[in-house]
This record gives sequence, structure tokens and C-alpha cells, in this order.
Amino acid sequence: MDLPTNSPVETTLGEQLLLLSLDDESGAAKESPNVAFAIAAASLVELALAGRVEVEGDLVTVRDAAPLGNPTLDAALADIVGDEKRRSRKTKAWIEHLKKGAVAGTTRSLVAKGLVREEQKKVLGLFPVRRYPEADGSVESALRERLDAVVMRGAAPDERTASLVALLHGAKLHGLLYKKPELATAKVNMETVAHGQWAGPAVRQAVRAAEEALTAIVVLTMVTTVL
Repeated sequence: MDLPTNSPVETTLGEQLLLLSLDDESGAAKESPNVAFAIAAASLVELALAGRVEVEGDLVTVRDAAPLGNPTLDAALADIVGDEKRRSRKTKAWIEHLKKGAVAGTTRSLVAKGLVREEQKKVLGLFPVRRYPEADGSVESALRERLDAVVMRGAAPDERTASLVALLHGAKLHGLLYKKPELATAKVNMETVAHGQWAGPAVRQAVRAAEEALTAIVVLTMVTTVL
């Protein structure tokens, strides 16, 4: 089975994660903490896919410092290149460090591309909040169709689709795509896709490191919340 390829606007992995997490009508974010970490991890994966960084063991190292032309990804790359103290840090530490900038930059990008619109409201008439309802649903619809083809219908994934599945799986965001009764099957299938042989060793290592770091962060966050 071939993957659907018609997507009207090109989007990064982080933008795709954010689109999946935003309620189309209200613009409220679902699974916000996990999504934020997944978007930060997506920045590292994008840099690995573009040959800018690699993961050796579990350490993020720079291969090419040339900008990509994407403000969010270039900011992440510049941070990794320029910060001597963090240059030897592990994947998990970089995900935690990049989270705030990655989420903010990704949100601005979706607005600029016309996929969501920014609305400012007040909760209880007092507290200002920003929401990002859907402005153009074509990209998310195509994305969900592509993911469903891979996860539930056995289509062979390309690097980017498999990377996105791995990020969703690592951050335990299966529920952004599926509900019961499909959810249990989807979790198993997404793990199979995430750990498949769909890319070269360098990219697979970077994605696997990001996935494992996300799982560790999410589990720790859940435990801390319960305690």
C-alpha cells in the first residue's frame, strides 16, 4: 500500500504534532505537557534528518552548523552549536532545554502558514489566555490519513512518517489519533513502526534516543504529578 502524498502545505514534525494536539474548534491544546516535550524532541529529529546533528551513544553532536532556513530549527541548532556547557549533554537534557522555544516557534509558524488562527480570551473574565483554533484543516486531514495508512492499514512508512509515529509513541500521545476500541491495537502497531528498519542507522539512532528520552520524561512527569 502506498502512502497518501497530497499535503497542501509543507510542515515540520513539530508543527504536525501541534496540529494533532489542538482542538479544531476551541483551539485548546490536548495533552499539553507531553506535546511540548514531543515538539522539542521533534526539533532534534528534524536536525538529524537534515544531517545537522547526530546522536552518538546518547550524546547529541553537531555534524553541520549550516542553517536550514526554518527559524525554530535554526534556533535549536544554534543553541546546540553555541552552548559549550550543553554540547556534551544527553538527548533528554536537550529536549528539556529546547521545550519552551520549540513550542513557541512552532505555534508562530502554524499561524504564519494560515493553518491555525490566534484568539485571545479571558478565563472567568479575568485571566487572559491564547487559543489556536483551526483555520485550514486540509493539512491535518492529510496527515491523519497518512498516519492511519501506516499505523492501521500496513502502508510502508517514509522516514518522516515513521519518525512522527516514534515521537507520538514515545510521548504516549496515541490518544491524539485513536480512541477505544482501536487504541490498544494502535499502540502495538505504533511501537512496531517506531522500531522498524525504515531509515539509515544514524537517523534511527537519533529517533530511538528521542523516543526513549520522551518516555523517560513522560513517566517521570506522571509519577511526580501523582505524588
